[in-house]
Amino acid sequence: MSEKSFDELLKEENSVKTIRSGEVVTGEVFEVTEDEIFLNIGTKADGVISKSEYSNDPTVVLTNVVHKGDTMEAKVLKVNDGDGQVVLTYRRLAAEKGNKRLEEAFENQEVLSAVVTQVLEGGICVNVEETRVFIPASLVSDSFERDLSKYKDQEIQFVITEFNPRRRRIIGNRKKLLQAEKAQKQKELMERIHVGDRVEGVVKNVTDFGAFIDLGGADGLLHISEMSWGRVENPKKVFTVGETLTVLIKDIKGEKIALSLKFPEANPWLNAAENFAAGNIVTGRIARMTDFGAFVELAPGIDALLHVSQISREHVAKPSDVLEIGQIIQAKVVDFNGEDKKISLSMKAIENQAPQEEQYDSYEGEEEAYDDGAYEEESYDDGAYEEGADYAEEAPTEE
Repeated sequence: MSEKSFDELLKEENSVKTIRSGEVVTGEVFEVTEDEIFLNIGTKADGVISKSEYSNDPTVVLTNVVHKGDTMEAKVLKVNDGDGQVVLTYRRLAAEKGNKRLEEAFENQEVLSAVVTQVLEGGICVNVEETRVFIPASLVSDSFERDLSKYKDQEIQFVITEFNPRRRRIIGNRKKLLQAEKAQKQKELMERIHVGDRVEGVVKNVTDFGAFIDLGGADGLLHISEMSWGRVENPKKVFTVGETLTVLIKDIKGEKIALSLKFPEANPWLNAAENFAAGNIVTGRIARMTDFGAFVELAPGIDALLHVSQISREHVAKPSDVLEIGQIIQAKVVDFNGEDKKISLSMKAIENQAPQEEQYDSYEGEEEAYDDGAYEEESYDDGAYEEGADYAEEAPTEE
């Protein structure tokens, strides 16, 4: 084999390009190990990218993501590492491109998507082209979330609301998108529903005073007084979060929606005149007692008054002396007023004793106990929503 001439060697030397630190080069991968990537970058020396200069992710496996023959772009860190190799970085070049990409997204308020790579005490992190974006806990959701771990490895959408790469402060905001989406859904829902409509919803939260139902765009309040024609003592024992319900739109006031499960066709008073007509012998449960009498539940939603003077032919000072809450009793209906929804009972009228001639008392002076207020439930009002304000949002201070 003949030796190369001086002119050939000089020509070959001149054909090899020179590079400088900071320069971006393109090379072909000719070898990949667990810790390094080797590239032919058109110089006498080979280029090398360490695992730490390829990615911020310590779990990345180089042999899985880079293969022999791949073409890569990288930035020169050192022209000579002491062993005659050119030290390159893929990660830093990608981060520079990522910063430029994020700056454009910030200026245009573009919606970005990325996988959550880290969950911190104060928020979550995502990577966009090797650039870290931090989303504070207060901007992750449109409602307070104590545990953010569910977002790990999940792909989310967000916008950039603060961009300051010099301070390494790039802030993402997912809450803004959720609020905009919710506002649009709420608008569509409010245009669609009317008082009297029956709609399907999902129980979102249950409190002592009622339940909030997600109607698919807005939440409606199902107050405890509207949960049943009968009495509901504890909503948390009746409803569970995630349960699907068909509810009645009772009222709409601005953005507030009042719901009900008291469907008209199930109103127990529809057949009350027949079932509880004066003279009928009925069975009921002692629901509650006062000093002047006991209220007897004849059916869910129908209570009757058993006045203390009508409990027995013997003298009874107060109902609790002879009756107990939950006790089942039989009594005679002595008065039925369907218009005012009032029923009066008498136990002594069916006692196994010879009846005595006496006028059924009108109970003057006790009317206030048997008027509308005796049965009136708490109505849906603004206060119910105010009581549930803590449920609606409890966002922590933005970092």
